[in-house]
Amino acid sequence: MTSSISLGIVGAGVIGLAVAWRAAASGHRVTVFDPSPARGASWVAGGMLAPVTEAWPGEEAVLELGEESLRRWPAFAADLRAEGVDPGLSDAGTVVAAFDRADAEQLEVLGRYLRELGREASYVTGRELRRAEAGLSGAVRGGLLVPGDLAVDNRRLLDALLAAATARGVETVTERAVELTAGSVRTDSGEHAFDAVVLTAGAWSGELAPELAGHVRPLKGEILRLRARRTTLPPPRRTVRAVVEGRPVYLVPRDTGELVLGATQYESGFDDVATARGVRELLEGAERIFPAVAEYELTEVTAGLRAASADNLPYLGELAGGVLAATGHHRNGLLLAPVTADAVLAHLSGTPLPPGAAAAHPNRIRSEERV
Repeated sequence: MTSSISLGIVGAGVIGLAVAWRAAASGHRVTVFDPSPARGASWVAGGMLAPVTEAWPGEEAVLELGEESLRRWPAFAADLRAEGVDPGLSDAGTVVAAFDRADAEQLEVLGRYLRELGREASYVTGRELRRAEAGLSGAVRGGLLVPGDLAVDNRRLLDALLAAATARGVETVTERAVELTAGSVRTDSGEHAFDAVVLTAGAWSGELAPELAGHVRPLKGEILRLRARRTTLPPPRRTVRAVVEGRPVYLVPRDTGELVLGATQYESGFDDVATARGVRELLEGAERIFPAVAEYELTEVTAGLRAASADNLPYLGELAGGVLAATGHHRNGLLLAPVTADAVLAHLSGTPLPPGAAAAHPNRIRSEERV
């Protein structure tokens, strides 16, 4: 499809809004369906744009797609600023800290793997890491310095995308979709016809597309927001990721003075209630890496549902019934927003896909089912 079309998008998190904005900017007539636009898992996210520090052997396709999207992020952010809202992109980089010997050994493996792939990631001692980021605990044994990672203020990003999409003429329907076809979206109020339909409903995608049932599932994650007080050390300058006795934790500073602390990850169905256990685990892990956090003001406790796939790749492409899928982004929804939007537009226009996007096509589901 090369001419202007009518496009229905189901889901208005970061992926749905990015697709809607880019599609409307390309001249398409776009309607987005979501009972709570610009909320959901995207509202709860930490905002790390970090394909390198998320990488692990065996997930080369995930890393390739993530790095392709990371390369697109500066232009994506600049285009949003040109629309009138700054999404809060930071290029301060990431440090990844290891608390004990086992954690340090794990990061050394990751560092070697990344260097073999030609990525910039240096393993350093705990003392060197503390010189790079004051406030880290003296117990930190070592870690990685990753200068190429970016971060974004997820809530400013969502506000920017919603404002940019609305300014481009995107219509938002605050109803939940109950049924999709390649040419229509049905809600409780009736059926809406389109030339094409894109599914960006995150963890709920399997409820709307039978082909994705069991392949996109919710993964609960709790997240905290804190604020330094006058008597405490300021937040770190960079994103700090850590592994504490095998459990991941991250601290992402905001230029507003807040510190985002996350994130737990466990199977809990569609339960999105934050628990005392999750809060305790996050605070204990963070305090062991960045002790000053114990005296910070706790300003928010919340939980969200990531849309996880079996292999950590999203599903980008046409499903058997003709609906276009753009879902299953797991921890990387914010990171993959630019490349996902470009991939959807490429599918609609019949032009070549971005590098790395072909591996994310939903036709791999049949291979997964044969295993």
